[in-house]
Amino acid sequence: MLSLVILGALVSVVHAQFYPTYPNIETCVSLPVQYSCENTTVVTNSCCNVVQNGLVLQAQYWNTYTGLESHGQLLPKGSWSIHGLLPVNCNGTFGQYCDLSRQYDPKPSPSTLPNGTVITPYKGPSVKQFIQEFNRSDLLHYMDTFWINQGAPNEDLWAREFSQHGTCTSTFDVACYEPGYREHQEVVNFFETVVKVFQMYPTYDMLAAAGISPSNTTTYTRAQITNALYSQTGADPWLGCYGENDSILQEIWYFHHVLGTEQYGHFKPLDSITPATCPETGIWYFERTPTSEKVVS
Repeated sequence: MLSLVILGALVSVVHAQFYPTYPNIETCVSLPVQYSCENTTVVTNSCCNVVQNGLVLQAQYWNTYTGLESHGQLLPKGSWSIHGLLPVNCNGTFGQYCDLSRQYDPKPSPSTLPNGTVITPYKGPSVKQFIQEFNRSDLLHYMDTFWINQGAPNEDLWAREFSQHGTCTSTFDVACYEPGYREHQEVVNFFETVVKVFQMYPTYDMLAAAGISPSNTTTYTRAQITNALYSQTGADPWLGCYGENDSILQEIWYFHHVLGTEQYGHFKPLDSITPATCPETGIWYFERTPTSEKVVS
C-alpha cells in the first residue's frame, strides 16, 4: 500500500511539473521555408517566421566580477555568460520595448523611446516567479548559473532582455501561443530560446582550444580572437572592448539569419555587420577575480 502511495505522489509531481511553453506552429507546416531577411515571397504568418528584426545576435559577456558576490551571485568558471538574444532589422536598425503591455523591466534603459514614449518601470512579481509558475526549476538553475547580471540581481537582466528585445520578435507574440495561451508562457519560452542559442557557442572553450585564455600578463590580437572563433563557426563575430584605449575584451556578438521560428528554427551564422570596437593589437582578456567565480557542472 505504501509503495502505491509513493507512486501516486511521484505521478502527481510529474504532472505538476509539466507546463508546455511551446508556441502553436501547426499552421507553419504548409508555408514556404525561408530565412529571415532573405525571403523572396511575402511572409504571411509572423508566428512561423521572424518578421522584421530578422538579423538575430547571440550576445555574450566576459565580466570579471558581479558586484553581488556577497549575495552568492557568481560567474560560471570556464564559461562566458549570457547577455541575450538581440533582434536587429535587416538594414541594421533596431527597435526596443516593442510591446509595453509586456514590460517587466524594473529599470528600463532607455527610460524614454525615440518617439517620446516614457517606459514605466515594472513593479510587479519578478520574472523569476514566472519561471517558477511553470515549474521550470531546471531552467531557473541554468539561468542563475550562466545568465549573470552585474551590479543588480540576475532577474533584472532577464526582465530587461525580454522586455527590450523579446517583445520585438514576432514569433514570441502572444497570438503565437493560441489557443490555450497561459500568461507569461512566451516569456519562459523566450528564456528557453536564449539558453538554447547560447549553448551553440562555447566561447571560452573555442578560444582556449586556440591557445587564448584569460591572462593578466598577455595580450592578444583581434585577428587571433576572430580567427579562432571563425574556424569553429564559419563567421566573424563582433568583438566589443572598453576601458583604456578600448582594449579590454568584454562582449562578443554572433550574427544570424533564422529559418522558421526563433524558438526552433535553424540559425545560420553570418559575419558581423558592425565594426569591432577592439583594437587590432593589445587586447586584454583579463582573468576574473577568483572570488567572483564558481565551479559549474
